[in-house]
Amino acid sequence: PQRQRSCIKRQVLAFFLCLNILCLEMCESLRYSLVPKGSKEYFLLNLHSGNLILKDTIDREVLCGQNVPCILFSEIVLENPLVLHGIEVEVEDVNDNIPKFSKMEFLFEISEHIPTKTRFPLEKAEDLDKGENNVQNYTLTPNEHFKLEVQTHTDGSKYAELILEKALDREMIPQITLILQAVDGGFPRRTGVVQIIIDILDANDNVPHFEQSVYKVQLVENSPPGLLVTKIAASDGDKDAYVHITYTFSHVPGNVLRSFNLNNHTGEITLVGKIDYEENSKYELNIKATDGGGMSAYCKVQVDIEDENDNAPEIILSSVINPIPEVSPPGRVVALFGVRDQDSGYNSRTICNIDSNLPFILKYTKNNNSQLVTQQPLDREQMSQYNITIITTNQGSPSLTSMRIITIDISDVNDNPPEFEISFYDFHLRKNNIPSLLIGLIHAIDLDAEQNAKITYSLLFGKIRKSLHHLISPLTLKLGTSQKRWSEFLSQMQITMSPSSSAPFRTALSPLNDLVPRRAVTSYLVTKVVAVDRDSGQNSWLSYQLLKATDPSLFTVGTQNGEVKTTRPVNIRDSFQHTLIVAVRDNGYPPQSVSATLKILLLDVPQEGDLTMYLIICLVAISSIFLLSVMVFIATKFQKQKKFIGSSHSALNFPMEQNVQENCGDRASDTYCQAYNYEICLAGGSLNSEF
Repeated sequence: PQRQRSCIKRQVLAFFLCLNILCLEMCESLRYSLVPKGSKEYFLLNLHSGNLILKDTIDREVLCGQNVPCILFSEIVLENPLVLHGIEVEVEDVNDNIPKFSKMEFLFEISEHIPTKTRFPLEKAEDLDKGENNVQNYTLTPNEHFKLEVQTHTDGSKYAELILEKALDREMIPQITLILQAVDGGFPRRTGVVQIIIDILDANDNVPHFEQSVYKVQLVENSPPGLLVTKIAASDGDKDAYVHITYTFSHVPGNVLRSFNLNNHTGEITLVGKIDYEENSKYELNIKATDGGGMSAYCKVQVDIEDENDNAPEIILSSVINPIPEVSPPGRVVALFGVRDQDSGYNSRTICNIDSNLPFILKYTKNNNSQLVTQQPLDREQMSQYNITIITTNQGSPSLTSMRIITIDISDVNDNPPEFEISFYDFHLRKNNIPSLLIGLIHAIDLDAEQNAKITYSLLFGKIRKSLHHLISPLTLKLGTSQKRWSEFLSQMQITMSPSSSAPFRTALSPLNDLVPRRAVTSYLVTKVVAVDRDSGQNSWLSYQLLKATDPSLFTVGTQNGEVKTTRPVNIRDSFQHTLIVAVRDNGYPPQSVSATLKILLLDVPQEGDLTMYLIICLVAISSIFLLSVMVFIATKFQKQKKFIGSSHSALNFPMEQNVQENCGDRASDTYCQAYNYEICLAGGSLNSEF
């Protein structure tokens, strides 16, 4: 059931076991909490047994005053699924208050000539209890002049009136003392007493007379002080001093005196205090008119308060789920709340609204509560947080509005695959480059957040992987070479890459431009396509399929291992270049797939015999040239030695040339001419040594 109702009596001991809300089996399988709807929490919910336990003493009179019934509202919120159960606990009254009068004694002044059957209304006793525990009867001490008659107000409360049964004679009895007793209907019965003193006045033949016994007035709530409520008037047939009439309140409660003022001479009743419909919706004023001779008459003024829309509705939030994942389905309950308006009738009817552009809507439940639910899929990448303003408006005139803002955060799920900034990277690289040469930068982005946005790069392709190394940073992938010689590869390469995140996206890295010799036979292994899936179980089982090929009859792809093989021998009529599109599909539901493009070139392989012959010829030629150079060098050395020995006479004498002596003879007259002769001794074997 959406709402359960139970009754308890106030002033029971705290922690008294009162009500079992849910059975033990349900408590063990559900998670729930108790949410009070008032300013004070009176109950506890035992999460193990499901018992609703009284937490503190409840005083019905303090909590609800004179309102009937007195109900405490609470709610039980079930968390999974999110369901709200209302609880109404009615507080039953016990007879713990004694009827009380506002004074210890009432004083009446009555003329001895007042006629019999005249009625004198008495102030009613106040009892804070309700129903049968309130005042049910009044009793009066036995006497011969007055009797007591119990009447009922329009609100059901009891009051008493004195009725004169026997004419008074002041000369015989100048004063009468009576005891009035108020009795409630509780068990045990409680009573309150007051003393009535009646002074007998001398004769005044005419009693004041009101135009009407009951005056009815409609007064709007929150009327300004000083407003004239009504005017009462009484007339008296006497003259002189006896005709002067004085108006007074007769035994009215304190809230009347705080709210209304009575002009003793004119009978005008004006408003002096604040009138609040939520505190009192009706007032009854007993008016006494007394002439100059002491004779009195009574009337009643009934003031009905009309409710005004002076209370704005209040949004009471019961439960909020925050954050919610962005994969939440439409119709998921996000928050539970209720609206309370202290006004009554049409003024208390409310309507709640939120912005229509939000992916949320409001739904109303049977127990006058509202739910905030999703109406369309959420996307954290477009909006990570929603500030939802709930506006509630009542139906009064003018209408009053209040609002409350609920903040809902959207938690991220890994629903966006990483994407490269561009769809194709084209790098150019020369052969025989130095190691660690930077080839280029590759950058991928992921729209998810935190861990789901961290990207891991990987290279998965046979020989090319051995010749490349990569440096991974949080934002980029740097590709560089790790081998110096690239003569076995083509001068241009095309590589299809995909980054991978945590799950469930696929990574397929495949080499392009594989080389196939034209003499390849059937089932020749060209290359192998490798894909990885970070899921587990059967979701990670991969199958390969050849989607498209330049010549479908030449190549095939292994379904389980991704091996690309030839299906027949390669001949000279086959195309020079082939393009293959290979698809990889997992075994999950729904299945995820990715494709890779392979470009294969057919090359002519030279014969090994011709290469060997060329190497032998080169080796013989180089050896012959080397031997010839050595022989020429030795012959040149021998020729130089023989020429040097033939030009000398002996080992001790060197010939002097004739021109030297001639030159000396010509110049004898001028200077002394002296010839120098150098003898050089050479040891054997020193011909080739340095001098």
